[in-house]
Amino acid sequence: MKNGPLAVVGASALWGTAGTAGLLVSADSVALAAARLVIGGAALGLLARAGVRRAFRPVLVPAALAVAAYQLCFFAAVGRTGVAVGTVVAIGSGPVFTGLLSWVLHGRRPSGRWALATTAAVCGCAALIGGGGAQAGGQMVSGVLFALLGGLLYAFYAVSAARAIEKGAESDAVMGVLFGGAALVMLPVLLVNGVGWLGEPRGLLAVLYLGLGTTALSYILYGRGLRTTPVATASTLALAEPAVAALLGLLVLGERLAPLSIAGLVMLVLGLVAVAVPERGGARGGEQGSEQGSEQGSEQGRETALASQP
Repeated sequence: MKNGPLAVVGASALWGTAGTAGLLVSADSVALAAARLVIGGAALGLLARAGVRRAFRPVLVPAALAVAAYQLCFFAAVGRTGVAVGTVVAIGSGPVFTGLLSWVLHGRRPSGRWALATTAAVCGCAALIGGGGAQAGGQMVSGVLFALLGGLLYAFYAVSAARAIEKGAESDAVMGVLFGGAALVMLPVLLVNGVGWLGEPRGLLAVLYLGLGTTALSYILYGRGLRTTPVATASTLALAEPAVAALLGLLVLGERLAPLSIAGLVMLVLGLVAVAVPERGGARGGEQGSEQGSEQGSEQGRETALASQP
């Protein structure tokens, strides 16, 4: 399947619409995140219910907890540092942690091109978000630590999902296990924060879109992308999310981008293109099969991962 990177970018594009959709809801951010995850996780669990038992792996239990914990860490971070800094650190550190975890746990050393493209994309992401001149909050140290923990949690559940898919589990079922479990964890959070706001028609429609579109559908695409795309590459491609969010703000909400943000957007796009285009002459290890989409390369990548199983 040669469309793995396209599936990941499609998922990222859906994630990028979440901020705009969230403006239609009067609930606080934690309640909104909980409702989104409960609805999306329940949908993923129901869609994949036939294969959930076969897809279950022990490592997916802590990975499901990581999905839920990521939401809490992210909002704890932005509450302390501000949206710009918290988002840059959490989203920007995700690809770095993913590449490192893939290398340490499964022996998949990222290519030099991946490192350069990821560096460019992360710097572009920082410039894109920081170009608006947003100021950080006062609790900077704890906020940055929460954001870094969020990036690590994202990397952990992404690598865990990719690992299960490589070992033969259906991607839809793996996402059902992860997000169905996370939905159970986040349900008490939603109930504690109150659900009265769901009685508003506009709020209900928005949260249904957030749950079914930006969570369920997006992670179906992301899981299918992981079938043939190295998880480190997929994590870098996921940086398309802030680019889409910025474009929606520009086109739909009438926001303006500062010159620094425009330069960051260009750098981010160039980094994503560089990491998405297959390398000529074959890549090494697991990247060879995923980026070229060949059956032989995919098998080589799978054997590399199995040989380095911890």
